[in-house]
Amino acid sequence: MMIYLTFREARALLRGIELINVDLGKTKNMVRVIRVNNYYLFPDGSKVERRIIEKIAEDEGTVYFIKDGEVFKAAIAGEHFYKLVPTIPPTIEINGIRMHRTKDTDPMKDTIAKVNTVNPKKGEKVLDTCMGLGYTAIESAKRGATVITIEKDPNVIELAKINPWSAELFSNPRIKVIHGDSYEVIKEFNDEEFDVIIHDPPRFSLAGELYSEEFYREMYRVLKPGGRVFHYVGNPGKRYRRKDIQRGVMERLRRVGFVGVKRSEEALGIVASKPGR
Repeated sequence: MMIYLTFREARALLRGIELINVDLGKTKNMVRVIRVNNYYLFPDGSKVERRIIEKIAEDEGTVYFIKDGEVFKAAIAGEHFYKLVPTIPPTIEINGIRMHRTKDTDPMKDTIAKVNTVNPKKGEKVLDTCMGLGYTAIESAKRGATVITIEKDPNVIELAKINPWSAELFSNPRIKVIHGDSYEVIKEFNDEEFDVIIHDPPRFSLAGELYSEEFYREMYRVLKPGGRVFHYVGNPGKRYRRKDIQRGVMERLRRVGFVGVKRSEEALGIVASKPGR
């Protein structure tokens, strides 16, 4: 049993509440944590000092977990700094930039809005080009689709393995995780292999090749006739530099042959399809 703690649970313990949730809200299950002198005793036998609980209570931006009786941050430092953020469900933050929309929404609502634009169905095959924490792949599989999801960054995969909300990525037989660069991996798929593509790349400044006409041509090739595409774009440039990133994406999608290209205001992206035979 993995035990997760955020500022919410820590503050509850400090108020004397014994029953808390320790799976980041994935379920409504509660466990009893008993205070003994200056430490808290968890169901797995872990003893956590009060001073550590106080530290967690002050940190509203980080997820913590207990492993082998020790408390760790769900964070990885290297060339970039990665961490799980205690939204419900969690999102990933990379160098201070969140990978899901959280303003006036949450990562699950954000995911459902994206998946709803193409509505994968039972028996269909989905390509999820940028896995992240895998919520898109998991939601697509829940609807009966089989999913291939690709993630380039090993640190993101590692945080997904820690995150309880991502567990189905590694246990659901309808989901296959590929560690690799979507720009290269997509070239290995067969023509007309997928019914649906959900393309949710990092921002343009970080992964411009995933917004290129060359990549869109590969998306077109691997999509079945009549297949659907959702491409998350957001609108960072339009707000700050009066540059409409979405418009450029739409023009390139049309140039490679996609039809029905239009904006999805709710999901902040573009939907399109490949002409049927």
